[in-house]
Amino acid sequence: MAGKKAKDVDEEKVKEKKKEEAKEVVEKKPERKEEKRFKELVRILNTDLDGTRPIIVGLTYIKGISNTMSKAVCTLSGIETKRRLSSLKEDEIAKIEKIIKDPLAAGMPRWMVNRRNDIETGKDMHFSGSDVDVATRFDVQRMVDLKTHKGVRHMLGLPVRGQRTRSSFRKGRSVGVVRKAVRMLTEGKKEEKK
Repeated sequence: MAGKKAKDVDEEKVKEKKKEEAKEVVEKKPERKEEKRFKELVRILNTDLDGTRPIIVGLTYIKGISNTMSKAVCTLSGIETKRRLSSLKEDEIAKIEKIIKDPLAAGMPRWMVNRRNDIETGKDMHFSGSDVDVATRFDVQRMVDLKTHKGVRHMLGLPVRGQRTRSSFRKGRSVGVVRKAVRMLTEGKKEEKK
């Protein structure tokens, strides 16, 4: 019996040593450097942009901003083009939005804006975001109302810019020659309905 008690005591000491070693290991864990958290989405001009992309690429996902315009915005704001969108601070985002909303006031050349000599106001403007769709819709509606050639083509759902229609734009529309047998069948059904 004495031998069993000695074994139990030895096992308890071994267990205690293991617990102490485990505590020391936990305490000695190397401290991890805090990783910079990237913002998954960055919101600029009511558009969610991928935070992992470079600024020059990310800005082109805003409707109305081209590659050239994106580079010009970065140059005027003084921000490096290769930085990630997630690294932008709030004041830098506000600066970019201000330049995009009024690029002429920021010093951008007149030829870079997408709406020169507006029909209603006569001013040079730059549309971005949902404003591009609204302006396009109003322009098409103005042509339809005036019944210009382009307006009539828009109204009929035909190509507007002088493309050929013999072989293109034939989807969803019955165009072309109908075979004699098919024509006879359709005429026969029309007569039966009367």
